[in-house]
Amino acid sequence: MEIIGYYSSDSQEHWLGKIKECEWSAGQFLHKCLKEGTFKEAVGESSEVLMLTEGDDLISFCTLAEKDDIQPTELTPWIGFVYTFPQYRGHRYSGKLLSFAEERAREKSFDRVYISTNHTGLYEGFGYEFYAFMKDMDGYESRVYVKKV
Repeated sequence: MEIIGYYSSDSQEHWLGKIKECEWSAGQFLHKCLKEGTFKEAVGESSEVLMLTEGDDLISFCTLAEKDDIQPTELTPWIGFVYTFPQYRGHRYSGKLLSFAEERAREKSFDRVYISTNHTGLYEGFGYEFYAFMKDMDGYESRVYVKKV
């Protein structure tokens, strides 16, 4: 297994097709943004899509972005679009990606990362702490978590 960046990959079309196989609506939105070339415009030029792969198989993916669906805010960076395909769940693969994204944030001189989610109990297991309830861009309340890196 290895973690690769979508933008640094020579096989972007292949990985784009794999992301499209995700049944989650947010994954479909990510696919659309990548396909249309609007991802970095929406979440920041230094933002990344990180993918845990095994050969040609996509196991899990997430983003490390300047902005997320909580806007406006000064909080940055955000880990988002965290997804593991059903057949790979239960092996803490998303934890591998989270650790990698956290390290990337640390390399960029950030001392914490944020996650916006409706899940309770998922990210706490990876060391995240509840930060606040905040409104997302659609006006819905979201749980925001933080982790010192």
